[in-house]
Amino acid sequence: MCGIVGIVAQGRDVGYDLYEALLTLQHRGQDAAGIATFDGIMHLKKGIGLVRSVFNEKNLARLRGSAGIGQTRYPTIGRGSPEDAQPFYVNYPHGVAMVHNGNVVNFTSAKDELQRIHRRQLNSTSDVEVILNVFADELGHKNSSTFSADDLYEAVAGVFRKVKGAYSVVALLGDGSLLGFRDPHGIRPLVMGRKDGMVAFASETVTFDFLGFEFSCEVEAGEAVHVSTEGKVSHRQISHARKKPCIFEWVYFARPDSVIEGIGVIEARRRLGKVLARKCTKRGITADVVVPVPDTSRPAALALARQAGWKITEGLIRNRYIQRTFIMPSQPKRKSSVRQKFNPVRSELKGKRVLLVDDTIVRGNTALELIKLIRQAGAAEVYYAVYGSPLRFPCVYGIDMATHEEFIAKSHTEKEIEDIIGADRLIYQDFEAMVEAVRGRKDINFCTACFSGDYPTKVSEAEIEIIAADRNLKETQEEADYEE
Repeated sequence: MCGIVGIVAQGRDVGYDLYEALLTLQHRGQDAAGIATFDGIMHLKKGIGLVRSVFNEKNLARLRGSAGIGQTRYPTIGRGSPEDAQPFYVNYPHGVAMVHNGNVVNFTSAKDELQRIHRRQLNSTSDVEVILNVFADELGHKNSSTFSADDLYEAVAGVFRKVKGAYSVVALLGDGSLLGFRDPHGIRPLVMGRKDGMVAFASETVTFDFLGFEFSCEVEAGEAVHVSTEGKVSHRQISHARKKPCIFEWVYFARPDSVIEGIGVIEARRRLGKVLARKCTKRGITADVVVPVPDTSRPAALALARQAGWKITEGLIRNRYIQRTFIMPSQPKRKSSVRQKFNPVRSELKGKRVLLVDDTIVRGNTALELIKLIRQAGAAEVYYAVYGSPLRFPCVYGIDMATHEEFIAKSHTEKEIEDIIGADRLIYQDFEAMVEAVRGRKDINFCTACFSGDYPTKVSEAEIEIIAADRNLKETQEEADYEE
């Protein structure tokens, strides 16, 4: 899962706008960041680390041009090395730079075909390089000194035929225009906005709120959108597959102040909290205080407390200078970070029956450490309520849950998990209730693969094993680096 952005303006540089846009998307990736701009030549700056550490006044001044793209990276496939940072650039045909959000399922076979048959030497383990080279190869078949919007759309159709998985893409072209497109199922989000003749793509609407853009539309599943240097927009629906946006965006990943597919993230989480409250009371739970696990679960916890008539309090204080533990690349970093990230408020917890509210349980490590913290603060009982249903299946579409072994709910019952994490009671959201709560009044079908095992694209067990092997290798390398 990554954050991507693209902006076309007229008569002004967009480098600093792209930088500010990436700050709004920092929650989507904390491994690397990069920006490319165009003013007749392509300017590129990227590196490992948070947005503020990659960019400074000097290198932002160098990013001149009235069009550009940017990305904040969260590694799934690949080593997460400097070579994997986006944007990527090829000079033929016409010059194309590209960023993406998602994951290419057939990365290994597609990369092999590009190198063996099409003689394109790929220099990274980042899957956007596959998308970029497939796109460039398709566009290069035109053998023309210029390209039209139709040429671009035909090249995107070639990407859809050859690249499997989830990908929202923004490309900066050699004439200073932008091209955005979403995979045929629209698994990853991509939205458009406008402001004073400027046009922008972004992963989430919160970027538009911050930059003062007006939301224009969603880029539809299987759709490609071209924005000329003058800001003229053209659309082409290339694929008509069934849209299946990832439900995990609303459950965990997206910012609460974003709107995706017309569904407000904060409203969806409130509905999830209300439904979970009814299940808690039905199960005979009575809490003295409800404590959200900051920050994602706060809207759901507040709604749960109001629905059940219980007091809510900030019983855990988060150190905001620690990264999101879920997307940390290795197990040792995740476990040590839990203690660094949270501190209990003893005066709010001592002697109380505490209901902790969290979004999901993946491996169980965070839940185990949090319950220990709450008990050490003097809580009489600790209940753990999860507003997402049990995670059981690998995500192959861009969330770093790539192996069966990572899911505690895959091989343990709810009662066994309750014992493992040390909770007095564990309450999971029901799957159907979760889906209906996120959907609200919208007629929409979600990708629920990590919860249900229902993958929108055809995914072979061999492909899952390849992704899992890559994930295990990356984690082993990270653990070795951590121990050093």
